[in-house]
Amino acid sequence: MTDTQQTPEAGSSASLFLDTDLKLPKGFEIIAQDEQLGPQILESLTEIEERLSRSVNQTSRIADVASRHLLQAGGKRVRPLLTLLAAAAGGGINDRVLDAAVVVELTHLATLYHDDVMDDAPKRRGVDTAQNIWGNSVAILTGDLIFSRASLIVSELGSRALAVQAQTFERLVLGQLFETTGPEHGEDLLSHYIKVIEGKTGSLIAAAGSYGTILSDSPEATVQMLARYGELVGVAFQLADDVIDVTSASQTSGKTPGTDLREGVPTLPTILLQQEAAEGDEAAAALLERIRGDLSDDAELARVVAALAEHPVTDRAWKIAYGWADDAIAALEPLPDSTAKEALKSFAHAVVHREA
Repeated sequence: MTDTQQTPEAGSSASLFLDTDLKLPKGFEIIAQDEQLGPQILESLTEIEERLSRSVNQTSRIADVASRHLLQAGGKRVRPLLTLLAAAAGGGINDRVLDAAVVVELTHLATLYHDDVMDDAPKRRGVDTAQNIWGNSVAILTGDLIFSRASLIVSELGSRALAVQAQTFERLVLGQLFETTGPEHGEDLLSHYIKVIEGKTGSLIAAAGSYGTILSDSPEATVQMLARYGELVGVAFQLADDVIDVTSASQTSGKTPGTDLREGVPTLPTILLQQEAAEGDEAAAALLERIRGDLSDDAELARVVAALAEHPVTDRAWKIAYGWADDAIAALEPLPDSTAKEALKSFAHAVVHREA
């Protein structure tokens, strides 16, 4: 770790949930209004944070420090929270559900270490990435260590939970592979992109829904319902993130507008723009050429971002993201009414209203 780098104290990420106002991530605020579920969720999240800290313990100093690096950097713990709410909407929160919530967050953390190597990312959660501090090999191996701990925990949760973990990991890897290799010859660009984010983002949020319902002994229909919800809301989240990259100011989105454009990352608006250019739209083709040009200059990047934000494809992209969120909400319709159900619906709505 560099001398200038500062990381939070161990367990500090739990402070998000320890506030007396229950400052939950956007979309989940309704939980705090429930006198029974609110305290239960708060207590569960605090316990999950403690289990997360214990689960990454390593006897080797470098392994221990590297494994704690991103965990101590914070995070909203949305996936553990979704695991708890899936259980609350089904058979109820129990100790096995808490372990599963730890598993899903550890798996997410492991993918971040690997993603940062793939993307050569300098920062993550406001701190230097592991690969930027210790190099690619240490970062990759640390991700593997964290995933092995997740696998060890899930091995105690039964064969079906283990199958969920194996299938999720396969989909995470395939999503990254599809992104790395690009679409096959003749494959529709948008279909390929959706396939990528279903694997990289949707699969793990779907796993949160599966774990919460399976381990709370929910009816099979509820298990399938929450898995479907997780898949849909995960895709909606990423699609909205794509549009926010060109429509939000840095102070509201948390990142510099146009970051994806500058890095040449395919996103929903640029894919739609490419489709229109291929269909003969000269204005779309001209803008696409600017996007593919040199965007190292901040002023030029800002001009291109503004042009893309004003182009009709951005409105189309919003509508597509809204559609996935609406489908996620509709997937929950058969569930009995509860605070957990309303929180899940609210979250699906919130993921596409992060531009405000």
